Amino acid sequence: MYQLYGKIGESMGILTFTGQVLKNLVSKPVTTSYPEKPAVYPERSRGHIEIDIDECISCGLCTRGCPPRCLKVNKVEGTWTINRFDCIACGYCVQRCPKKCLHIVPGYQKPGPAKQETVYKKSPEVMAAEAAKRAEIAKKAAAAKKAREEALAKKKAEAAKKAAEEKQEIQ
Repeated sequence: MYQLYGKIGESMGILTFTGQVLKNLVSKPVTTSYPEKPAVYPERSRGHIEIDIDECISCGLCTRGCPPRCLKVNKVEGTWTINRFDCIACGYCVQRCPKKCLHIVPGYQKPGPAKQETVYKKSPEVMAAEAAKRAEIAKKAAAAKKAREEALAKKKAEAAKKAAEEKQEIQ
């Protein structure tokens, strides 16, 4: 009896797929020819993070907004590093960037043989301009500090002179 049901079950299985097989023979393929035709990614799909490094001010807000902590910023060396293996492409770093130099680009990174970090380095011209700007700011801050100290010394001298004059009047 079991053998009879087994044979009926097999023939029923073949019959259930026959319609699908005939449909696939006459319809167009569902897949696209990827290498010849570029892939079209759906709207709002997560891709990967890219940066316009010369626009970056190295503030570090992107690193503070990154949940997996896959970003590193070195202001002195002018580098921005991302560990793509750890990145979840959530976009928090893009939202937090004040200069809007981070972007989510549709598509995926090319796969590699090992886990590695991608390091972006600012151009020497941009680094020189930033160093000059920092030196100018430091120079202005030093001049302002000196002016405050001179004003304070002048006030102290005037106060001492006034105290001496009042002491003279009392005697």
